[in-house]
Amino acid sequence: MAITKGKIISTFVLVILAVILILAAYTWITLSWSYSKGERAGYIQKFSQKGWVCKTWEGELTMVVLAGAIPEKFQFTVRNDDVAARINSTLGKKVKIYYAQHKGVPTSCLGETEYFVTGIQTLE
Repeated sequence: MAITKGKIISTFVLVILAVILILAAYTWITLSWSYSKGERAGYIQKFSQKGWVCKTWEGELTMVVLAGAIPEKFQFTVRNDDVAARINSTLGKKVKIYYAQHKGVPTSCLGETEYFVTGIQTLE
């Protein structure tokens, strides 16, 4: 049996399609199942939409434990525009954010952090 140019091309196309399918499945898995879920309270310090192609909302929550203590910053990503609008409406107020941590997301195009905010509640 001789290997023809057509067989080489079709094998190459099948390999490329298989790689694309595996990467798509991996991306779906990392965004569908969370490693952890939690809540953090503080004040939204920064919040902006970023990205050349994939637009995500990136933010920073400042958490102050004691007066005079150095605040801890929690960086997060928001992919849902409705949640982003609710965050924008709470700027300057003490809030509690609900997040899910997704480890291993393959590209920063889907978010700059591994912490994806899913909800927000005003505490003041």
